Formats: sequence, structure tokens, C-alpha cells
Amino acid sequence: MEKDPVCGMAVDPLRATTQEEHAGKNYFFCCAGCATKFRADPAKYLKRLQEETHPAAVQVMLDPTPRTSTQHAQGGVEYICPMDPEVSQDRPGACPKCGMALERAAGSALPTRIEYTCPMHPEIVRDDPGSCPICGMALEPRTAVAEHEENPELVSMTRRFWVSVALTIPVLFLGMSDMISGNPLGSLISMRTAGWVALLLATPVVLWGGWPFFQRGWASVVNRSLNMFTLIALGTGAAYIYSVVAVLFPQVFPAAFRGQHGEVPVYFEAAAAITTLVLLGQVLELRARSQTSTAIRSLLKLSPRHARLVRDDGTEIDVPVEHLQVGDLMRVRPGEKVPVDGIITDGNSSVDESLVTGESIPVEKIPGARVIGGTVNGTGSFVMRAERVGAETTLAQIVKMVSDAQRSRAPVQRLADRVASYFVPAVVLIAVVTFIAWAIFGPQPKMAHALLSAVAVLIIACPCALGLATPMAIMVGTGRGALAGVLIKNAEALEILEKVDTLVVDKTGTLTEGKPRVTSVFAIEGLSENDVIRFAAGLEKASEHPLAAAILAAAAERNIAPGNAKGFQSHTGKGVSGMVESRTAALGNRALLEQLQVTFDRLNEKAKAREAEGETVMFVVLDDRAVGLVGVADPIKASAKEAVEALKHDGIQIVMLTGDSQATADAVARKLGIDKVIAGVLPDKKAESIRALQAEGKIVAMAGDGVNDAPALTQANVGIAMGTGTDVAIESAGITLLAGDLRGVSRARNLSRATMRNIRQNLFFAFAYNSVGVPVAAGILYPFSGLLLSPILASAAMTFSSVSVIANALRLRHAKL
Repeated sequence: MEKDPVCGMAVDPLRATTQEEHAGKNYFFCCAGCATKFRADPAKYLKRLQEETHPAAVQVMLDPTPRTSTQHAQGGVEYICPMDPEVSQDRPGACPKCGMALERAAGSALPTRIEYTCPMHPEIVRDDPGSCPICGMALEPRTAVAEHEENPELVSMTRRFWVSVALTIPVLFLGMSDMISGNPLGSLISMRTAGWVALLLATPVVLWGGWPFFQRGWASVVNRSLNMFTLIALGTGAAYIYSVVAVLFPQVFPAAFRGQHGEVPVYFEAAAAITTLVLLGQVLELRARSQTSTAIRSLLKLSPRHARLVRDDGTEIDVPVEHLQVGDLMRVRPGEKVPVDGIITDGNSSVDESLVTGESIPVEKIPGARVIGGTVNGTGSFVMRAERVGAETTLAQIVKMVSDAQRSRAPVQRLADRVASYFVPAVVLIAVVTFIAWAIFGPQPKMAHALLSAVAVLIIACPCALGLATPMAIMVGTGRGALAGVLIKNAEALEILEKVDTLVVDKTGTLTEGKPRVTSVFAIEGLSENDVIRFAAGLEKASEHPLAAAILAAAAERNIAPGNAKGFQSHTGKGVSGMVESRTAALGNRALLEQLQVTFDRLNEKAKAREAEGETVMFVVLDDRAVGLVGVADPIKASAKEAVEALKHDGIQIVMLTGDSQATADAVARKLGIDKVIAGVLPDKKAESIRALQAEGKIVAMAGDGVNDAPALTQANVGIAMGTGTDVAIESAGITLLAGDLRGVSRARNLSRATMRNIRQNLFFAFAYNSVGVPVAAGILYPFSGLLLSPILASAAMTFSSVSVIANALRLRHAKL
């Protein structure tokens, strides 16, 4: 029940005559007059409603954010009072305060706690935003939301950056005034006065603008995990403290620190400029990192906010999607998005599933067909029944899988991790050696040159470029794959896929439609074809095998009532047996007949002929005699031949692995151009076939869609599940093709290549940058060219390195698959 905000009457949303939307929430009215008044001045009536009810109700009425509770994170459903949201319970009923019917909390199946994690160290998970204790990077939400939310870290860094820029410009002017022809500033103020001015201007930049870096640098020491901020804190801190002492107590410095006129140089401009440039790098990096979740946000936005609910009396009303429950009927009008997963009960249309499955051709939908939430209806109109809502929808599961994959670690990351663990201590050691070398062998003032060179070494080194190289590419790559209908479960599968040289494919549901139908029936022993179908259908009534559905469908088409069966028994990979109409009966392949010691010589030639045509043949046995055949054919997918040709052109050996007979499998293989066939394999032996190929040195990917494929999918180097298959198969695989189309394997391979190529580019750039930058900053070129790198330029280079790695990873968003 809802409350009419104008007259205060309790209104059943399903029977309300009028409704109005305001601030993202629907309000229901007892009559059109109340709705008209509300439309004229919503704030007036909402304020009155607030005064008449519990003060907390204003949050419910004005804030469109779904109401949730900690119960949601545990998967429970919560019911709350719309007027007194503090009243909640785990079952429907009436509010003990106002008597109103409790309603299901919006989004009660979704987790409410926002968790934050580090993109470089996904094992770090916190309940609040902050910094990673390992690398010091800003934590980011573990799961993206549909609407891009303002990042408090970015806001803070941006504010610090612009204030620092305003203060750093005059400091740079003071520090470099002697480079201006005639040094006009030197005639106006003394060097000591300039030093004091620089101290006043640089102090807020270093101590306020750079405070987050000092915090993270100190945390890295406390946590014994030295990182980029350790180096920044050491570098800027050394330059700033040295300069402060030089201004306050210049007399304590020996001649080795003094210039040719006896003055002690200060480096406030270096400390301030380094801090400002690092802040700029953080701003650019945070902005770029926010774009890595673009794919997830695109997926989240696919889900519509409202659905057209069909009430029991046949009337229709718009309700928020989060209020839908399993079993609800909804109308989807032309051009609208399908609100949740379900089944069409009335009407027909074509549905564009490209944004979810990557399949560009609209799919025709008729009563009984399944539809996916977030897909777009075409020109027709239909009524559907909700089967999955909230966190159970395909779209929600896709988002979860992509989020998990983005936080997973690829094996190639181990190299970067190993290097990074030694990187910062090595840089600190190089900085110390640099200081000592310049202090001994450098030109006058030796100590000043030593300090600047050591600071430059500390600042130019960038372990973040190494750390970001892999996770940024993985995040963007998995998001790009999701938009193309290729779901990556973990980064390891994505890395291995480009190395795969053998693809093992199941026949049914992978190469074929997975919807077999009876194509031939043969009877002997005085039985008719209808008798054969009747006995076969009687046995298959209790079976869930796809072939059983085909036989039962054939019986229905012929108006044959299946025989009554008792003592049903399933023989895995062979067939079924039992009692039908008081006669012992069996239905299965040759292996079952051999097990039952039933001869089938009279039917064998006929069976071979049908198998040569690609049919799966089952023998019908009555009273220990083979009395007939049922041939079932599963149409080959229209895209299968194109997919096989593309994969073979890519150098992939394709192996068909099936439980069907050799003749049936060979017939399908001939049509598709598959060279190697392993037929007659029982479900529990499929994994052994995969192991045998791996023992030959093959890197094997397995594509399948059934429960019986799960062990083989797990055994393969990479398991690829058809999105049209069973949940067990999808759960066992590392990659899921949402469209259930084998052409998706080529798309997945292209994605793997593009992502791994991007990772290698990032790692090469990071290694090369640090390998060249650190020696140059140390002054290795000075004896030959007189070149000495300024700490300011070192800071700019360091900033560029991290941002360039992220920018390179973002190119994957436009990769052609």
C-alpha cells in the first residue's frame, strides 16, 4: 500500500487510478484530482506528508535511492514500512506503528555494503575509501554503479593541485630569476629575501598539497612495503628540509654546499614543482582509472528503471523494476527494454540481444521463448513472466563476473610483482650511491649537486608503472569482452587463450542447436512405428536427456499417449530401461544392448545407414528383443561452419569429442570440415580425452554446454562454456560465450591477443623507462655531455610514465574483436 500525499488515503498501487513520478519515485493517488494538485506543487504535499508521519519518512519520500539493509548482503529479503522505514522484518505483514502493509525493500537481493579495493592489489579490501597499505594507491569501489559517482579522492587531489599550481608559479619564478637576462628580480630583492618568500609560498604546497604523499610514504615504512610514495616523500622531503635549514641557518653549511658567491642555494622550486606535478599525475591517473569501469557502467545502464506490470484484473501499471518478484507478469511494448529475465507467455516479437550477447542479428521470440533483462524489444509487443529478478538476472550475473575478473591476477603479473618487490630498495640504494659519488667526484658545489642528483633518482623511479601494467589492461580488456558477449571469469584464462593450439568441441549444443528432433522411425516384429514411439516415450517420460524431449515431442505430434513406465533406470551414456505396459523395455545405443546381452543384427545395417546421415540412432528393446529404431537428428548451427573455418585458418586444430556414435559424429564432422573426431566417449571419460591431448604437448581449450561437459571444461587449459548451456558448465569454465555461438571463440582469441599485447607493451615501457631514467637522473651522461637531469623534469617524467601506461590500456576499449 502507498499513501496518497495529497489526501492521505491509503492506496493500493495495483489499483490506483492515477500515478505521478517525482524525483525518481512513483506516487499513487486515489483520484485524478489529487494527482492534479500534486503535479502543481509536489514540495508542498511532500512536506505536509513529512509533518504528518515519522520525520524519517522524508528520506523515503524525497530520496529515490533504494532502501536496503544489512540483510540484503546475506541474500535475504526484507520488508519495511513505507512511512516508518525503521520498521523492518523478514516476512510480509502490517506495520505495528501505522498499520500499513509492509513492502519488500527495493534491491533487497543486492549487497548494500560498498567495498573498496586496490587495482594493483585486489586482496586489499576495505569498508571505507582510503589508500592501499601496500602500494599507497587510492582504493576504488569494488563494484561499479550505473551512474558515475564523484570520486572524493579525485576531488581532494584536484583541489590540492590547483592551489599548488597558484603557489608554485611564483616560487619557480623566484628560483629561476637568475636565468632571466639581466636578472631584474635580483636588483629588487636580495637572495635571502627571495629565500624567505619562497619558503612561505612553498610550505603550503609541500606540507598541505603533498600531505597525502607523506602519509602514504610513512605508511609504507610502517607496513614494511616500500612504494612510489616512499620515494616521493624522501625526495621532496629532502629538498624541502634542506632548503628550510638553508634559509633559517645558512651558517651551518660548509663550503661544499655554497655557490661561487658564497650563498647556500635553496630548492623550494624543486620541492614545490615536484609536489605539483605528482598531484597532476594523481589527478590524471584517477580520471583515467575511472574510465576502466566504463564497460560495467554500460552494462548496468542496460537495465530499465521501470516495468509495465500486468495486474490480476488485466489492468497495467508502471512500477520500479526493483519491486518486481518472480512470477509477475509484465508487458514489454515496442522499443522498450526487457526489465528482467523471463519467459514470453503471450505475443511475439524480435529482440535485439547484441548489447548482452554480442549477437548483432535480432532474435525472433514466440510464446515459451526466454528473454534476457536489458535486451531491446523490436516492433512487436509481448507479455512475459519474471523468472529471475534482482541479483539473479543474467545482467547482474554478468556484471558480477566481469567485476571479479577485473580484480583477478594474470600469471604474467608475477614478473612485475617480483621486480617491484626489489625495486624501491634498489632505487634508494642507487640514490645513496649517487649522492656519495657526486659528493666526492662532482663539480662545485659538490654537496648541492649530490643532493639534486639523489633527489632526481628518487623522483624519476616509478614502481607504479610496473604495477599498473597488467591490472589496467585486464580491467579494460575484460570489460571490452563483456560488451562483445565474451565473459572472462579470470585473468589466467584470458592469458592462456592466446597460446591455445587445440580446441575440443562437444557436438550437441555447441556445433548443433541442441534441440534434436525425431527424423526416422523403424519397426519390426509386427510392431508399427507408433508402437515404437509409444514404448520409447514411455521410458523417456522420466528422463531429462535432450533426446528424451525429442521423442516426447514426436509422440505429441502424432497424438500418441506414452506408455505407462515403472522401475525406470538410467544407464549413463548408454540409455534407459524399465517396465512399460508390463513388458521389460529398454532404449539406448549399442553399448546398452551389449550390456543387456540383446542381439541387434537385423537392425544394425539400418542403424548404420541412418548414422551415416548424421542421425543419432537408439534401439528399442522389448522382452529382450530389439524391435525398432528411433533416429534423432540435431540441426547444425548456421554459424558453426563459418566458426570452424575461421578457427582452422587461425591455426587451431579442432577435435570433436562426443558421446554419439562414430558414424553420427563423422557425418557432422564431414559437413563442418573437422579433421579429428573422438566419438562414443562416456561423460566421465571426456576429461581423460583432454588429458591425453595435453600429454601430447597440446594446449587445449574445451568448448561445451552440458552438465556432462563440466569435468572436461575444468580439465582443459581453458574451459569455454556456451551461454545457452547449463549453469554447471558455465561455472566450470574460464570463459563464457553469451550468444552460445562458436564464432565467439575467435572473438575471445582476438581479445586475448589484444590484451596480452597491451600488457607486454606496458611492461616494456615501464621497464625501459626505469632502466633509462634512473641512470640518467643519477648523472651517467654528465661526464660525456654535461647533461644533468633536474628533479623537476624527473617528476614530470615520472608522472608521464604512470599516465601513459593507463592511457595505453584504455585503447583496449576500441579493440576490434
